[in-house]
Amino acid sequence: MQFSIKKFLPHLLVLLGFVAISLVYFSPVLQGKKIYQSDIMHYIGMAEQQKEFKASTGQETYWTNSAFGGMPTYQLGARYPHNYIKKLDAVLRFLPRPADYLFIYFIGFYILLLCLRVDYKLAALGALAFGFSTYLIIILGVGHNSKAHAIAYMPLVLAGIVLTFRQKYIVGFLLTAVALGLEIGANHFQMTYYLMLLVLVLGSAYLVDAFRKKMLPHFFKAVGLMVVALVLAIGLNATNILATQEYVKESTRGQSELTINPDGSTKEVTSGLSKEYITEYSYGLTETFNLFIPRFLGGGSGEDVGKDSEIYKFFKNIGATPVQALQESQSSPTYWGDQTIVEAPAYVGAVIIFLFVFALCLVRGRLKWWLVGGTLLSLLLSYGKNLGFLTDFFIDYVPLYNKFRAVSSIQVIVELCVPILAIFGLVKLFNDFDNDERKLKALKIALAITGGLALIFLLFKSTFFDFVGVNDGYYRQAYGEYGQGYIDALKEDRKAFFTEDTLRTLGLVLLSAGAIFMFIKKKISETFVIGVFAILILFDLVGVDRRYVNTDNFVSAFKVDKPYQANAADLEILEDKGHFRVLDISTEGSRAPARAAYFHNSLSGYHAAKLKRFDELFDFHISKNNMNVLNMLNTKYFIAEEQGQVFPYVNEDANGNGWFVSKTRRVESANEAIIALDSLNTSKEAIYENRVFGDEILYGKKVNRFARKYKVDSTATITLTAHQPNKLVYKSSNTNDGFAVFSEMYYGNGWIATIGEKEVPIQRVNYTLRGLQIPAGNHNIEFKFEPQVVQTGSMIALGSSVVFGLLLLMGILYTFKKKAD
Repeated sequence: MQFSIKKFLPHLLVLLGFVAISLVYFSPVLQGKKIYQSDIMHYIGMAEQQKEFKASTGQETYWTNSAFGGMPTYQLGARYPHNYIKKLDAVLRFLPRPADYLFIYFIGFYILLLCLRVDYKLAALGALAFGFSTYLIIILGVGHNSKAHAIAYMPLVLAGIVLTFRQKYIVGFLLTAVALGLEIGANHFQMTYYLMLLVLVLGSAYLVDAFRKKMLPHFFKAVGLMVVALVLAIGLNATNILATQEYVKESTRGQSELTINPDGSTKEVTSGLSKEYITEYSYGLTETFNLFIPRFLGGGSGEDVGKDSEIYKFFKNIGATPVQALQESQSSPTYWGDQTIVEAPAYVGAVIIFLFVFALCLVRGRLKWWLVGGTLLSLLLSYGKNLGFLTDFFIDYVPLYNKFRAVSSIQVIVELCVPILAIFGLVKLFNDFDNDERKLKALKIALAITGGLALIFLLFKSTFFDFVGVNDGYYRQAYGEYGQGYIDALKEDRKAFFTEDTLRTLGLVLLSAGAIFMFIKKKISETFVIGVFAILILFDLVGVDRRYVNTDNFVSAFKVDKPYQANAADLEILEDKGHFRVLDISTEGSRAPARAAYFHNSLSGYHAAKLKRFDELFDFHISKNNMNVLNMLNTKYFIAEEQGQVFPYVNEDANGNGWFVSKTRRVESANEAIIALDSLNTSKEAIYENRVFGDEILYGKKVNRFARKYKVDSTATITLTAHQPNKLVYKSSNTNDGFAVFSEMYYGNGWIATIGEKEVPIQRVNYTLRGLQIPAGNHNIEFKFEPQVVQTGSMIALGSSVVFGLLLLMGILYTFKKKAD
């Protein structure tokens, strides 16, 4: 027992060190403050209704009416029964956010390096390099929490795979299953997909190695175990996966039925996102050097250039006060790369890049090739439209690749692979497998490549680069007669950033090379070298990270928990206790699109996967203020603005919650349906698409598939008597058989309609709304959202959890028995 404690003690100390470093970097959390994340503010606005419903009823709703007219909450933090892998995740993320994500970065990478048989000291060093990689910190600053969450578990998945391939079958299988369960549970399928691409590269390297060593049976045994682990991990997350799979077909990530654009032009029809949308954020070829020199292309799109900058002097020279000049200089568009907007450079670190190149000269075998292969693949794919032939091939032929946008984000694989190989450069330096002559040669090559590159850039920067950004024309025009002066000042500050950071990188490369040289010459010890590199890596990465995410990003917890305060328009609208929709067309509404959703049932919102048909309706009609469409959506209030003052405009013509129409008309296609709404009187007529209605709709009565007229008199009414996000209750009265339209989003998976006690089919009408055939008389009508996918998925998750628990218990018992024997 004493031996076991002694063996575990270093890892415990490292673990405590990671906790301390995570809390120190995000030290304001110790004062009760929270980080202000723009994307999370949008999420809070979108999720407020379901949060309030859970607080008041104790139940989870899987539908919200708060945004985009209504949508499932599957991608809005929905909680599912028997989702025990989420409970494990909550235990692991015990620190305050965002320190919890930084801690998981550290611990996952540390475990991976230990599984690769790296000494704990170097494993801890690698964990710091990975965790403080600038991109991984930046995404925490802006609120890409689910992305950070998924990235954090990537190393843990690789650790399980490596152990399985190393014939540690039981531990490898269990770790792979739980790590994959956590990875999938992070609910960022784009990052998980990119991890899958890396795993395919890794598997290919192991397959070639197994073939050469005549160990194919072992390889396929390991792969078989990993497939079982994957199935189990999917089972643990069955509800989320099934719900997402169901929803994605109806979302903007699915295939559209339209073949036209709002302007009438022909639309690119794909089974996923358009190529233009996928490649909107494509990494520039020159931006590759941002990995090595942080502000090689000017840093972010809003850099603080300070009082000593040319921008500050420019504003002072044109008459600005010192305060005004300082304000302008605090958010200068110094970025001059190819992308529309960049928060910060994806900096891996000068020290880590140097060690990576050093390792390329020393490390051999399958480890090197899957790391290099993964690095190159992710780098090439991140170029997007700037390397069109490869990107087009993946979009057209690689399954699921066209479901994800912002291809530049695949560089997370670079940020994962490069530090691993860099640490193995130090492993090779410290072991005796290579003689000092080979190590010295590797050092010279690494110094010549990295140091030489930095020196060339420093000496010939004006020859190679013009420091002109793609948006400079806009700023030149925006500043009128001072436009050229502004651009000239901006270019000078870009050059200053370039020079400053290139010198910084060159200095770090020389110090790193010096430490290795001194070790090879037996002047310093291994421990001393590790200490030097720990200082250099922390200085390098944390220094850049703090430029973009620091204590200034933290505010009081109240501002995060309650990010939106009701204005005069909101307060007046909130006095109306009815069920209706609100469209915020104020300046504040456009700046914070999820703000209205925080208080009202809004037509706006902020989400990467809204319902596809509503998104199309918005582009074709709502954005053009088509009042017939706004009326059918029961848009009772507009939040308008005049001379800086917001006020609610009451729309007296809104159709209401439900109404009988005098005519239904068939159109042949989705194109015709959405065009017909241009002139449709939605209070009198409803349109449906050819394949929506059947010949027999209700009570065995035949319906004319082309058109049908209904008698509607003044006594025909529909009244909403009760409403919750997932349940709506109406009373209808009509002396004739009729057809009713309801101002609620049609979603065919989960909504159940009943008239009296009888379930009836819901028809999609007016492109996005619900319609019902209602027989004559007085009736109670209910809509309830009870998605079968949640019930099915929860049972699968429960069964998978039981199976995993039994396998874990059996694995532990077997391991102890084996040790006892």
